[in-house]
Amino acid sequence: MTQPDTIPGQVVAAHGRHYMVELPDGSVRQCYPRRKRSDAAVGDRVIITPSGTDEGTIEKILERRNLLYRSDEMRSKQFATNVDQLLIVVATEPSFSDDLTGRALVAAWTSDIKPVIILNKADLTGQLPLARQRMEWVRTLDVPIIELAAINEQATRDALLPLLDGQCSLLLGQSAMGKSTILNALVPDADAATQEHSRALGAGKHTTTSTRLYHLPAPWQGQIIDSPGFQSFGLHHLDDDDIRSGFPEFRQAAQPCRFSDCSHRHEPGCTVQTLLEEGKIAPQRYELYTRLLAEHEAKTPW
Repeated sequence: MTQPDTIPGQVVAAHGRHYMVELPDGSVRQCYPRRKRSDAAVGDRVIITPSGTDEGTIEKILERRNLLYRSDEMRSKQFATNVDQLLIVVATEPSFSDDLTGRALVAAWTSDIKPVIILNKADLTGQLPLARQRMEWVRTLDVPIIELAAINEQATRDALLPLLDGQCSLLLGQSAMGKSTILNALVPDADAATQEHSRALGAGKHTTTSTRLYHLPAPWQGQIIDSPGFQSFGLHHLDDDDIRSGFPEFRQAAQPCRFSDCSHRHEPGCTVQTLLEEGKIAPQRYELYTRLLAEHEAKTPW
């Protein structure tokens, strides 16, 4: 019996070991990994062998530019790959997590991804000054902050679509930040696509745990990956050098530290500690840096 030809595709949705793979002709097949372990993530470019009329087997995952993880109390799990931009959604209310924002920035910089902050619900003017104040430490890092009210769909499209054009962007944030409202403004048929993928994957009502990729509507060229509401970002795979690379402001010191392997915590002649004392490094950033190092050390066997 002749083996069917292999076809390139892209993973556009995932649920357990089931993946929706979009083919060059725009059709979508439900695919399964050849091996028992599931290594694919949304955004992956893959090679599949088709079977039947709408299924297939993932034979190979092509080289990735980057890979992002989400985490819970038990483990980290890869969920998105080949991302150009990370859109971190916060809001004037409810309160957002500075820790999650900081960890997302670290993940972006260690993966060569451009971070952008979206401050949603800017129409709640009574809460806006406090939200802006809480974002001041982000402004010192030269991260773009876009203020918008996602309930105004046209204004949201005008503000974001030029930024997303030609890019693969990941939409990330805690629950209740207005992420779904932003997605629906940018991709009007997102709900329909989500329901179609969910039926195909057998995901039922548990679609909020899934990550999905959408194409921007014409004439815009680009993709946006929607992820579930995050409470913790997966950084457990980073080593000490990776962690340091997630804090680019540390590298902007005029003079290097006295010791080439300085951990920036207790060594004499540390330029980073000097900049911190001078108020040139945000305390929140330094505190996050020391927490990440401590977390890494706690899981590293000696």
